[in-house]
Amino acid sequence: MAKTDVLTLAILGILNEQPLHGYQIRKRLGAQLGPFRALSYGSLYPCLRRMVDADLITATGEEPAASAPASSRRARIAYGLTDSGRERLAQELASAGASSWDDDAFDVRFSLFTHTDSATRLRILEGRRTRLTERLDEVSEGLKRMHERHDAYTAELQRHGLEQVEREVEWLDQLIENERSATGGDNNHGTADAGQD
Repeated sequence: MAKTDVLTLAILGILNEQPLHGYQIRKRLGAQLGPFRALSYGSLYPCLRRMVDADLITATGEEPAASAPASSRRARIAYGLTDSGRERLAQELASAGASSWDDDAFDVRFSLFTHTDSATRLRILEGRRTRLTERLDEVSEGLKRMHERHDAYTAELQRHGLEQVEREVEWLDQLIENERSATGGDNNHGTADAGQD
């Protein structure tokens, strides 16, 4: 999933609740989704324009209040979902391909779990766990190489990365266990299938 697609999905999810102005969308993205804290208006507004052109959202102007200072008396645009946008969001929420557990997309997908069915949530969590387990192997191997080269600082950086991944795997294990308990036991969407999309 390209960065633009991740941003599109995040915007669809936020606008599913209510229409918002551009600055409100940016603020919500920053509050809910860590990777988008540094999102610039230069990235947001072109994405909003593409979404309007694709008929995923509508853009409606709002006249400024007569009492507003002259400097702030410009029309504000409110963005809301179209029927096509709702359909696209529903399709995205029902999918659990490999892109849904990539670094860029996982936080967005996780933030939309309330609107995602249990089997899809579980598949995404298991896919993410598989991806991180592979990363653990890579980081462990890199750490071993750094020790052999006596590169203490790079080894320390590798160790730090290893601890972060280990913590996320533990967190995912707990989420997977909770998800399975909530659905009444083991699900057929096991980790062996997780990387096959």
